[in-house]
Amino acid sequence: MTILNARNLSLEEVQRLFGFQEQYADSFSNYLSLETLTEAEQQELLQIRNDFRRYLTAGKVSEGQVKFLAVAPLLRLAGFYRYPIEILLEENVADIEVEDEDIKIKGRFDILAVSKAKHTKLQRYFWVLLIESKNSQIDISTGLPQLLTYSYKNLENQKSAWGLTTNGRSYQFVYIEQGNPPIYYLLPELNLMETERSSQLLQILKAICQL
Repeated sequence: MTILNARNLSLEEVQRLFGFQEQYADSFSNYLSLETLTEAEQQELLQIRNDFRRYLTAGKVSEGQVKFLAVAPLLRLAGFYRYPIEILLEENVADIEVEDEDIKIKGRFDILAVSKAKHTKLQRYFWVLLIESKNSQIDISTGLPQLLTYSYKNLENQKSAWGLTTNGRSYQFVYIEQGNPPIYYLLPELNLMETERSSQLLQILKAICQL
């Protein structure tokens, strides 16, 4: 049996192995109800943006710094640190075996938010948001194969899941849907450095948290 690491898979390989089809969605409003941000939220968001900009101006921002300076504060501000959501970090996913290919895929996700209030038949927690982060100089699309690979196994337990791949500056949300074939929808890319797009980013995170 061939053992592969999800980190080394290309998007083409993931599409072939799991049958994923790519679609584009023009608007978040088809999936989420977005609420206006409060003045306090806007001020905190501005602080997150300014903190990250300082590091970005100095040069490459490492993957660890991206998680610490941008992703973690955004998740806190959006409500992901409060019950019933629980944050899991860098845990191994169950081995993913590909039928008829004699292939086993191993991997470790970056950040997973689960709901302790929701359950599925086969697992204890409901996946709310899976996040793959990269350093600031890597294109966000490089995190997509890992995101899809880890989500594929979970689609046995729930009909859909949200994913997010980011390099701290750019944010690509993905809506992943169970089916034959499974489909993933790429939503419009957002940018923490742009005032309007960063506000929308926080609105979307809040909406996903409240699903």
